[in-house]
Amino acid sequence: MRGARHPHSHPRTHVKWGACAAAVALMASGCGGGSGSGGSGDSGAVLSASWGDPQNPLEPANTNEVQGGKVLDMIFRSLKKYDPETGKAENMLAEKIATSDSRNFTVTIKSGWKFSNGEAVTAKSFVDAWNYGASLKNNQRNAYFFGYIAGYDKVHPDSGTQTASTLSGLKVVNGTTFTVKLDQKFSTFPDTLGYPAFAPLPQAFFKDHAAWVKKPVGNGPYTVESYTRGSQMSLRTWDGYPGTDKARNGGVDLKVYTDNNTAYTDLMAGNLDLVDDVPAAQLKNVKSDLGGRYINTPAGIIQTLAFPFYDPRWNKPGMEKVRKGLSMAINRDQITDTIFRKTRTPATDWTSPVLGEDGGFKKGLCGSACAYNPAEARKLVKKGGGLPGGRISITYNADTGSHKEWIDAVCNSVNNALDNDKACVGKPIGTFADFRNQISGHKMPGPFRAGWQMDYPLIQNFLQPLYYTNASSNDGKWSNKDFDHLVDQANAETGTAKAVKKFQQAEEVLRDDMGAIPLWYQNGSAGYSDRLSDVRLNPFSVPVYNEIKVG
Repeated sequence: MRGARHPHSHPRTHVKWGACAAAVALMASGCGGGSGSGGSGDSGAVLSASWGDPQNPLEPANTNEVQGGKVLDMIFRSLKKYDPETGKAENMLAEKIATSDSRNFTVTIKSGWKFSNGEAVTAKSFVDAWNYGASLKNNQRNAYFFGYIAGYDKVHPDSGTQTASTLSGLKVVNGTTFTVKLDQKFSTFPDTLGYPAFAPLPQAFFKDHAAWVKKPVGNGPYTVESYTRGSQMSLRTWDGYPGTDKARNGGVDLKVYTDNNTAYTDLMAGNLDLVDDVPAAQLKNVKSDLGGRYINTPAGIIQTLAFPFYDPRWNKPGMEKVRKGLSMAINRDQITDTIFRKTRTPATDWTSPVLGEDGGFKKGLCGSACAYNPAEARKLVKKGGGLPGGRISITYNADTGSHKEWIDAVCNSVNNALDNDKACVGKPIGTFADFRNQISGHKMPGPFRAGWQMDYPLIQNFLQPLYYTNASSNDGKWSNKDFDHLVDQANAETGTAKAVKKFQQAEEVLRDDMGAIPLWYQNGSAGYSDRLSDVRLNPFSVPVYNEIKVG
């Protein structure tokens, strides 16, 4: 999910099995008053946090950017929850999810769960929510997450003429059981169900939708007390929350900032408790400013350079050598050290270290193609027929993040390696919206900035949405039948270990053709005030708010 923030300002787009393109979002957290749900002291004290207004109303199936996603993670709990340390999908409201064929699933939910308005959470709460999210007439941005459930082609047809109002693959069995039928095998489907689009909804959502949107009601550890757009959203701890991950504070005031430098200044002035996006300009000072209250941990985010494979100049035989040569001309170590001060790690595959080896991360899978080697880079570019038109321009958006700095550094590295100071130049586009419009319109003249923040911690989420033929986040239109076939096989595998192995074979196909150049994995960064303790970022680079203690 994600939205406009620094290096990855991407909208989420989608594929049949996929996830969405992502940007991380600007968010910091700050200090606030002490009026919580439980008086003063640790459990009642409220922290304030910097934030940005969400793009859309906070409907789970309509929120596809980070700012809104942060709130959904606080006010909803789904069938699965991703462990804040490991990212592993663990049962939350699910008692069990059973299947014998990786296509038909029986979901049993735990009894005793309620929404904060007192309504019971039942199997119908999930089925109704998913049907609403999938329906074309509701125009939900995350509708495609339901695209693998049987009947999606009727409720959300490409033709635009809806012939069914509910998914034929969803059936309520009783109060705590429902069944899901997919239109193809997808063995790791249960692990996707911690994504907020799959959250349950109370009947109040359907009965008085306008009122619900104004003040959302969920089943998570926090409730929405008030929201003034452009100013602040106040969340308070829900004392009746039945989960084991209860809030350890009285609430969070999310304060709206349009500039993370201002948020950082407020943190240093004692007006803010937590900033989860330390500005690039402050990275040189942050350790001396905050000492042990600075966090720099890996997140499920990767930055890449994509290519316009719809342009015949980039898709002719031999061009894989040029793409590989460009990859070897980039000094990732130097750029992550000097520009990013080690808040990025040179990429050696196309996923993220937060997946772990069991989840599909394979350090070094890219091999020599991702290692800086100027002599070999020159040879490969020459063997492949040279740069199209004799030079390349790397397109990026100039309005968010510090893209100019690193794009210029990449081009300097390429120019030095190829011994040609005109080989590479950065090509800025004024706004993120214009940048995305040109990408969607297939107007990229050469390599362009691309990035991905995972929706859920599966290797499938890093590969299929981005590189499968015609996947809607496949912005460069790379296409390879062997890759597609291996992805299909991986999805049909019955065990995670077997599926991971197949996905890694698909990733090797991507490597051999250098379908995109992996640059670096991004870390989550945060700084916090001495009022707070137990602060950490989860693998999505979002603060684990419910664990934070104040005072």
